[in-house]
Amino acid sequence: MLTIDGAIGYGQVLRTALALSSLTLKPIKIINIRKQRQKPGLQPQHLTGVKTIGEFCNAEIRGAKLHSTEIEFIPKQHAINDKTIDIGTAGSIPLLLQTLTPLLLFSNNSVVLEIKGGTAGLGSPTIEYVKYITFPSIAGLGLHLSEVQIIKQGLYPKGQGVVKVKFDPVKKLNAINLIERDDVENIHGISIVGSLPQDVAERQKWGAIKLLDEHGFDSHMQTSLEKTASPGTSITLIAHCKKTILGADAIGKLGVRAEEIGKQCAEELIASIKSNAALDKWMADQILIFLALAHGKSKVTVEKITEHCQTNMRVIEQMLDVKFEVDNNLISVEGIGYKR
Repeated sequence: MLTIDGAIGYGQVLRTALALSSLTLKPIKIINIRKQRQKPGLQPQHLTGVKTIGEFCNAEIRGAKLHSTEIEFIPKQHAINDKTIDIGTAGSIPLLLQTLTPLLLFSNNSVVLEIKGGTAGLGSPTIEYVKYITFPSIAGLGLHLSEVQIIKQGLYPKGQGVVKVKFDPVKKLNAINLIERDDVENIHGISIVGSLPQDVAERQKWGAIKLLDEHGFDSHMQTSLEKTASPGTSITLIAHCKKTILGADAIGKLGVRAEEIGKQCAEELIASIKSNAALDKWMADQILIFLALAHGKSKVTVEKITEHCQTNMRVIEQMLDVKFEVDNNLISVEGIGYKR
């Protein structure tokens, strides 16, 4: 049984290790889970991920309880079906999807999940980022674009959002070369407010538009007024380039004006564009697992090698027979050519 130290990268270690263990049916032991966090161990959203992925591979699981800092995960065989999942809190739907997506893409049949939880939160991409950036980006490896239907927004602390996702299966992934980005063709975005006045969404939108315009970028933004269990806001920006997509997101904070939240999101996107990298810093760590599973050698340029990116590389190298090479902002890896 392979032992993975969860102290090196918070919840990202757990998500990546579980995703690859369930896919390859390799048993693992994860220790020191989220040891450096203020609230260490498994929180409700992590526990939901452990149990759900375990059901998809008939896993024997030891230590799967709230606040546990150590689990053993012993997958037996794949048993993937449509499923309704309730995280039970504002636990992140996008982060749960990070755990489940690699396995579900290699299912024998299409799979539909309906997930209840949070659609935007601290330390997580928004569900709009997943829909418009994550899934289209990984689709470039030769798979069908997963369909994301956002039925209801769910904001912190009560959550209660609902998202339906359909995964179509793929037999294998193809290596990609994303080194040069090309020019930005268009930028669009969505400013969302939940249980707050419409003008909050407008001010958040114009905060982003104003800064983008000052840097010479035209943008098209929509606003969405939602009825949510908890009041709050989110904004997601998407920059379409000829070969790639860049994105940025932000969520509202108490005491921070909506205009400033929009501006902060635009600042993130502008920094990604100015880096001339093919992938933004958030997509950098998300795509690694798929590059490692692909057939052939992939090369991608990324805006920044984040801590999550470094963590993912370490965990993937432990789980698979791969070695990532990093040269400034260029990441390359010879994938294992995993096949369903």
